[in-house]
Amino acid sequence: MRTCWVFDHPAHVRLLAPFLRAGTASDIIIATDRCEVRRLMESSEGVLPRRQTVWVERPVGKGRFRTAWKRMRIVRKELKTAAKSGHRFERIIAVGAPLELRVAKKLGIPKRWYISDTEVNHLAHKLARNAATDAIFPTHWDESIDGAWLKKFEQKKVNIHRLNGLHGHVHLRPQLRPVHVQDPPSFVVRRLQGDGIHDSGEVLEIPIQILEGIDITYADESKYTGDSWKFITMLSQHNAVITQSVTVASESVLMGVPTLLVSDAKRGFLNRLESDGYPLFRLTSESDVEEIQAQFLAGLFLTEALDLPEWPDAQQQFADFIGSELID
Repeated sequence: MRTCWVFDHPAHVRLLAPFLRAGTASDIIIATDRCEVRRLMESSEGVLPRRQTVWVERPVGKGRFRTAWKRMRIVRKELKTAAKSGHRFERIIAVGAPLELRVAKKLGIPKRWYISDTEVNHLAHKLARNAATDAIFPTHWDESIDGAWLKKFEQKKVNIHRLNGLHGHVHLRPQLRPVHVQDPPSFVVRRLQGDGIHDSGEVLEIPIQILEGIDITYADESKYTGDSWKFITMLSQHNAVITQSVTVASESVLMGVPTLLVSDAKRGFLNRLESDGYPLFRLTSESDVEEIQAQFLAGLFLTEALDLPEWPDAQQQFADFIGSELID
């Protein structure tokens, strides 16, 4: 089944990697030209098969509408050319990236998959609604903040598939983590650049007092120089994580690493992680910093007794949805 894969974010590369490995040599990757996506792609020898890759710009900031238009033109041209030189594309799979779906609809690609776990990405939902044939949303999707877009997808007769798990459940595996706290404790700190679609209304400064007296490994967005494919393993080897990124927060707590998320972000998957008992602590603009810090530091010493929930078979469920085999 010839497929166009859309990699718009580093987490999307990890999410779709097992399914890309089971694809065909004529598949094409549309990749957003951002630092961490490039690092994953450029260091993917032995992880991802070589596929034709089309690099496109990220439509953010000033001039984003012109960038989006240019991106769609490039994708349309490349897919039309590729279709002439081989078999027709049968499906496109995009995670939170609707522009390629709109191009695919005009080109007559029959199966157009839209995947999202981010309720507040209303613009992407709006652009995808009239272009997707199928959509995957998690069972913990929070309709109170999605702008009624799940219902609008249903009204458009888009085939809705509900995934029992986070995206991290699809591409991660439980890993060993330290059960004893070092002296001083070892932390990973992940700070964002702040130029994301939602960052301006969500990202908060990490209070300086929280970083005092700890051994820090910085893994800031676009500045982490370690092995990109071993990033999650690196997180799991530390006592705790402090991050402004909701994606890194979800990935680290799934590994059982106590994590402090400094953000005003609201997501259904954050609620699920908390309700399932994962070691997630959230510092928002309305929080008492000293209180949350005390809870977080106390949580470090409970890691040994932490009983994580049973891991759902979200990867096989995801594979069944999109009709792919799995190659780990």
